[in-house]
Amino acid sequence: MRRVVVLDAGPLGRLANPLTSAENARCNQWLRDLLASGASVVIPEIADYEVRRELLRANLVASIAQLDALKQVLFYAPLTTPAILKAAEFWAAVRNQGKTTAPDHALDGDVILAAQTVLLAQPGDEVMIATTNTKHLTLFVDARIWQDIAP
Repeated sequence: MRRVVVLDAGPLGRLANPLTSAENARCNQWLRDLLASGASVVIPEIADYEVRRELLRANLVASIAQLDALKQVLFYAPLTTPAILKAAEFWAAVRNQGKTTAPDHALDGDVILAAQTVLLAQPGDEVMIATTNTKHLTLFVDARIWQDIAP
């Protein structure tokens, strides 16, 4: 069984931050421990986008370089047409249940992240999203607070 941990923007932003703080250090150690345990760690393109746009806006050059370095070490999952189609299915399904995950006209990164995650899974895989907020993601996939995911 393959264990796959998909990073959302919360932990990815911590990992891209070169400034040392207790929380960033814990997140970096958590990533090292996950990799040492044999887990596959994935940066989905939608999470890269969410983190990168803020780093660019704030002109945080060192963080952008760190984000790029992470993409060289971890598995990078680009957005694909099947992921966008699955995201549209997810969005419509929850709306038809009377639930919302974002404002009506928002792009809704959570459903795109969930769709990318579902499509990464192969039979027998344990796949989960590491996040800082599980609220919307758990409508679609296994999503856990990153600190609660044991290596």
